[in-house]
Amino acid sequence: MEFLLVKTLHILSSTVLFGTGLGTAFFQWMAYRRGEVAAIAVTARHVVLADWLFTTPAIIVQPLTGFWLLHLMGLSWGASWIRLSLGLYALAGACWLPVVWIQYRLRALAEAADAAGAPLPPSYHRLMRLWFALGWPAFAGLVAVFWLMVAKPG
Repeated sequence: MEFLLVKTLHILSSTVLFGTGLGTAFFQWMAYRRGEVAAIAVTARHVVLADWLFTTPAIIVQPLTGFWLLHLMGLSWGASWIRLSLGLYALAGACWLPVVWIQYRLRALAEAADAAGAPLPPSYHRLMRLWFALGWPAFAGLVAVFWLMVAKPG
């Protein structure tokens, strides 16, 4: 029973992590493409909130349940797929940390522009390009982690 509970929590947290990341990225990008400052400001506010409510807890639960599963399954930390999974998870985290800061800045810039009835400043567009660029390695890394968790190669 313990194993099934931990495995379920691990799968659910990975789903929340991946799904929230993909969903918020989609809505942030679509609002940006639309170009309506008010919509961008509201979306940015919701993206920051979703990171706190969903992404952050999932980021914490993922390794805890993963380590617990390693223990319950008697798997070695030395297995190449486990080491690679941890490395890719760290890569995704290394991309996510600056993205969190960027999302706070994007929210502040969009809210200020909306309040002033002004267009988005050039710094907003630069930060969006960086935000977009950091999302790809994080996304690819998590897709690879999913594959490694399912396939458990060699």
